[in-house]
Amino acid sequence: MMATSLICSETQSRVSSVLNRDVKQYGKKYMFDKNEETCWNSDQGENQWVLLDFPESVQVSEIKILFQGGFSAKTCRLEGCLKEGHFTEISHFYPEDNNCLQSFPIQKAPAVDKIKILFENSADFFGRVIVYSLDVFGEKTS
Repeated sequence: MMATSLICSETQSRVSSVLNRDVKQYGKKYMFDKNEETCWNSDQGENQWVLLDFPESVQVSEIKILFQGGFSAKTCRLEGCLKEGHFTEISHFYPEDNNCLQSFPIQKAPAVDKIKILFENSADFFGRVIVYSLDVFGEKTS
């Protein structure tokens, strides 16, 4: 089966923070709007994250992410869980600090209902992360 984007209108997202709480300009929705001019801009502080809650169980096979250079994460930790479960680590991936769309294959991920991507070791001194686009590919397992 071909992996397809798992993000749909029913996918719920949460983020750790938004710069100056200005969701109109920097909110999480801008990661998913297919517009290269808009972005999610986190506030400062370590360990920013994005949480995605899918309408059904999924198996993630790839993550595509576009950071703003200078505001990328050097280490990303992917965690997942079933509906009422606890998050467990699935894998790590290591983006480069640039303005290019980057793709990370995820090997042998378990079926999960939610994923959390933790952005560790931001390139920015204050820990801010700027994401222009985020997409998650894989298969529905239910």
